[in-house]
Amino acid sequence: MKAGYIKTTLAAAALTLAAIGTANAAGCIKGAVVGGVAGHYAGHHAVVGAVGGCIVGHHLAKKHAQEQAAQRQQMRAE
Repeated sequence: MKAGYIKTTLAAAALTLAAIGTANAAGCIKGAVVGGVAGHYAGHHAVVGAVGGCIVGHHLAKKHAQEQAAQRQQMRAE
């Protein structure tokens, strides 16, 4: 039981340290929360879900920002 808490704490610390080095983490927090909850209910894999959610959330936020930039540029061209 204690080993599970230690692994979870180490994984959370690693995720935190990885996020500190990343200045542009748009979408990561929301994705990590959703992924963590989903992972928890899908077999107690909250940390794996949080990491996956962070990756997907960041990707979707980046894609959304690119679409908005393209739309703004198109508006300026008209």
